[in-house]
Amino acid sequence: MRRFWPFAQLFLNLQSAENTLPRQHIIYNMEEEKKPDTPTPAPTPAQAPQSPESLAITEKAIEMLRTVFDPEIPVNVYDLGLIYKIDYTDSDKTLHVDMTLTAPGCPAADFIMEDVRQKLVSIEGPEAVDLRLVFDPVWCYDMMSEEAKLELGFL
Repeated sequence: MRRFWPFAQLFLNLQSAENTLPRQHIIYNMEEEKKPDTPTPAPTPAQAPQSPESLAITEKAIEMLRTVFDPEIPVNVYDLGLIYKIDYTDSDKTLHVDMTLTAPGCPAADFIMEDVRQKLVSIEGPEAVDLRLVFDPVWCYDMMSEEAKLELGFL
């Protein structure tokens, strides 16, 4: 039997708990949060096609993010599904990255964020990096790539 990393066992316990507890105890119901007086936001226009320079910078960002590892997990942050958005705007030459953590109280948060920032700043092309830590949507192990799930024993 494959030995699981300590956090993998936690996720397996959560998965089994999900089958025994009522769903509202596991996932926060966002429908209750909506207010009837709140207007619906206007739909955003479709993004313009990316330039070759923009695509190259995005690919380089992905390559660099695959070198950043959570110290507690032997998988990079990109394959863990912690990166939600990578967008390069040619007009202001800014690389915009939205990312999350496996848990809001992650003890390695400062280390991971600084490592990601340093790797993104080292990319040639962007003049600025806009790195944002977001928790919506909440990360779950379903966001991991197939390779990450295989490495951690989920498959």
